[in-house]
Amino acid sequence: MPRIDLLGLFFDFAFYYPIVMSLFWMAGGIYYYVRRERRGPRPDQPPAMESYPMASILVPCHNEGANVDDTIVALAAQRYPNFEIVAINDGSTDDTAARLDALAGRYPMLRVIHLDRNMGKANALRMGTIAARGEYLVCIDGDALLHPDATQWLVWHLTSGPRVGAVTGNPRIRNRSTLLGRLQVGEFSSIIGMIKRAQRSYGRLFTVSGVVAAFRKTALHRVGYWSDDMVTEDIDVSWRLQLDHWDIRYEPNALAYILMPETFKGLWNQRLRWAKGGVEVLLRHAGSMRSWASRRMWGVMLEYVLSVAWSYVMLAIIVLWLLGYLIDMPAELETSGLIPRWHGVVLGITCMLQFAVSMLIDRRYERGIGRNYFWIIWYPIAYWLLSLFTTIVAVPKVVFSRRKQHRIATWTSPDRGYR
Repeated sequence: MPRIDLLGLFFDFAFYYPIVMSLFWMAGGIYYYVRRERRGPRPDQPPAMESYPMASILVPCHNEGANVDDTIVALAAQRYPNFEIVAINDGSTDDTAARLDALAGRYPMLRVIHLDRNMGKANALRMGTIAARGEYLVCIDGDALLHPDATQWLVWHLTSGPRVGAVTGNPRIRNRSTLLGRLQVGEFSSIIGMIKRAQRSYGRLFTVSGVVAAFRKTALHRVGYWSDDMVTEDIDVSWRLQLDHWDIRYEPNALAYILMPETFKGLWNQRLRWAKGGVEVLLRHAGSMRSWASRRMWGVMLEYVLSVAWSYVMLAIIVLWLLGYLIDMPAELETSGLIPRWHGVVLGITCMLQFAVSMLIDRRYERGIGRNYFWIIWYPIAYWLLSLFTTIVAVPKVVFSRRKQHRIATWTSPDRGYR
């Protein structure tokens, strides 16, 4: 019986997986671009609509006093002709409440809901949905600036078909004063934007963007709205909508300009929350995937399971490599290094090709994006390691915390970066 080289299989998976996924994302992203974007209208040229139903823009806020004025001013400048703004102050302890009340006096389309304590973003969104007059909800974070035509882009999708349950927009980084900030500009273009294009081409999205997305109220009502016990309510509601056979779309022309962490601590906390949210959703909804009716979600689930497996395979390889310096390892467990020469070259070339393709696509949405190409060469080191270790930490945290009682996921004030 032939001997199985287990370590060789580990290495093959560890280094071929990101290459294969990069090619997979590029193929889907290019297909999406050629079919939907190449000759399509620009962000300031939204498609005309036969009618303009009421759109309710929900803005959940917790301690957003430094940003909420800019956010509301940008929302009031929406060129969509029929909209309201519903701001939900979720137990803020800063001056958010006073600022929102002052803004309500300036903008008649703004209504403010004050909640007396911090109950989390999911609860704030539910309260806003109850108060909203429109069937179509545009949800945006309290620190984001929405492009003047983004609402029309999002609502146009929701009105284009009865089974469109949600639409996710295109977040753009606006704070770029540090290396971490510049890396995230490339990340949102070459990784997040490319993945959303590819997933949309292949049928299902892993998640809408929590910072800018639109929903059909009827669809949310059917699935029970947002879950208040999930760390990332946006991933969870995306899976539940699609398991209920609602369509989720990606609209790159619906731009929102956002603030992101620019310190390592802030970035770690954010990505750990994202990783925990993904694991929570996988554990909660894996049982629903067994039916044939859920088959279109199998690819999304498989992609995420493989990414988690990759993190632990890489951890095993790193541990074996370190042990090789401390003790004599059996021959079958010896490693010659973490980055085999030809694998590393192929992986590096594939990554840079993906970055180049994504930036060529994204230049229609942002001038001068190519200037970040130099900084993105550091992405594999900085962000793959970050993704690796946040996933490794997230899995046991979520698995063991599931034994505890139901706990509401409340707000924490994130790192907004340097202004």
